[in-house]
Amino acid sequence: MASKWETALAALASVLAAIPGPEFARNDPSEREVPPGGRIDLSDGDLAEPEVYLSPLSYGHTANAEIVAMVQAADAAERDAALDALVLKIEAAVSADETLGGTVESVNLGSPERLTEPAEEGKPIKGARIVCALEFISDSPLG
Repeated sequence: MASKWETALAALASVLAAIPGPEFARNDPSEREVPPGGRIDLSDGDLAEPEVYLSPLSYGHTANAEIVAMVQAADAAERDAALDALVLKIEAAVSADETLGGTVESVNLGSPERLTEPAEEGKPIKGARIVCALEFISDSPLG
């Protein structure tokens, strides 16, 4: 049986993978091309120290997963528009089910941090890093 933390991350991964257009990967640090539809990478992040609730004993957790959305294009305006559209798709997908099918109490997306990287062949990569706080309650202090 998976932990509540893993169950929540898997549910978030399913939501992100279902977004039409971008390629999706979870915990894959390898350098890959950014396809024309963009790319979304999910990293598990860290689990904060839990709140302890008594009667019955349970633990309130916040897991801070990291979503990185990336697009690539030679034209700056095209990159800006593509990244904005991809970030809005992520927001819409996550907001459509803020409990991820009941696996969490809530999902909270942080403000996107914009990233730009030069790339070979004159097609810079533009991205956004979004911290996604997954709030859930479990019977274990380990999530």
